Order: sequence, then C-alpha cells, then structure tokens
Amino acid sequence: MARYTDPLCRICRAHGKKLFLKGDKCYTNKCPLERGRGLPGQKQVVLHFSKPSDYKIHLQEKQRVKHMYGILERQFRKYFEKAASQKKIPTGDKLLELLERRLDNVVFRMGFAPNRRTARQLVLHGHFLVNGKKVNIPSYIVKEGDVIEVKESSRQIPIIKQTIESSPSIPSWLEVNAESFRGTVKQIPNIPELSLGINPTLIVELYSK
Repeated sequence: MARYTDPLCRICRAHGKKLFLKGDKCYTNKCPLERGRGLPGQKQVVLHFSKPSDYKIHLQEKQRVKHMYGILERQFRKYFEKAASQKKIPTGDKLLELLERRLDNVVFRMGFAPNRRTARQLVLHGHFLVNGKKVNIPSYIVKEGDVIEVKESSRQIPIIKQTIESSPSIPSWLEVNAESFRGTVKQIPNIPELSLGINPTLIVELYSK
C-alpha cells in the first residue's frame, strides 16, 4: 500500500500547525515550528498573502486530518463514505471515530508507540495481539471490549519500553496496564469530548460540494 515517506516536519510546516507526527521531538525546541521555520522551500522573509478561500480552508482541514492519521486519499474517502452511510451520529464525528478506532492509532493512544507512524510499523511487523490473536493490519477497527497487548516476545523492543516508561497521557475511552503491556477499549470514543482540535464539519462540507 502506498504511504507518505517524505520528511514529516515538512507536513507541519506546510500547515503552519503542529500535528505531532514525530512524538517527543514535537514537544521540544527541535521542532521547526518552535524555531520559526516557515513554509517548505520558503525563504525567511515576510510575505503578504490574500485571505484564503473557503475551498482552501476546507481542503486544508481534510489534508491535516489525513496527515495526522497517515492515510492517503482513496482510503480516507472510503472512511468518509462509511461514515456518511449511517444516520445515528453526525458524519464528521463518525469519520473521526473510525480513524480513532484504527489499530495503529489505538496502539499510539495507549502509549505503546511514540507516534502513529511508528505504531503502524510495529503493527505491520506483528508485535501486537487483539483478543489474544495476532493482528498485523494497521487499519483494523477495534471494538468496545477489545484487548490489545504487546506480544510476549516483543516486550523488550526499546521503542516500546521507552514510550511506556515515559508515562504518556491515556484518553478516557481506553484503559492501560503498563506493567502487563496490555490495554482495553473501554468504550467507543465520543469525538466531541476528545478535543482533537479538528473541525469535521469542514471535511463534510468539502465532500458535499
């Protein structure tokens, strides 16, 4: 499957916002945005831009979400179509719910990986079990009650140990026992309560045009 392989910091610079794609580095002064770096390829001069169009604002929000979760356009549209096919939850919230329930994101949220990109790689290499069975599909959608754990033979991998030892913040919809390298999906995430800093309405409006 195709995936983005260029420098991750370039994405944050392009959006002018931190997307926290590189884990700990994003919280230090090594982050290019902390050092005042501008758009990729742009000289350090003051430029005057016209007010962005509505279309650009909508497109930027979609692109930002795609980059945050490491998803390309074709797969992202499939998530949107699936979200739009149900009527119980607003389409935008359902879209973000599906993205949050991806296995690679859950591994990241549980604190077993420093960022989603590393989590994706660890899942692909078969280092995690879901309900006791190996799952190596990053896009696997977890359900309420699912138990995710690091394989016994993978618990000494440095990047996993270091991330767990850093005591990352765990969202309320997940429960983690760091000592047993195991986490549980307590409930389906309630997007409005998570404060993800994303406006899903802009994405819905973009696809509705």
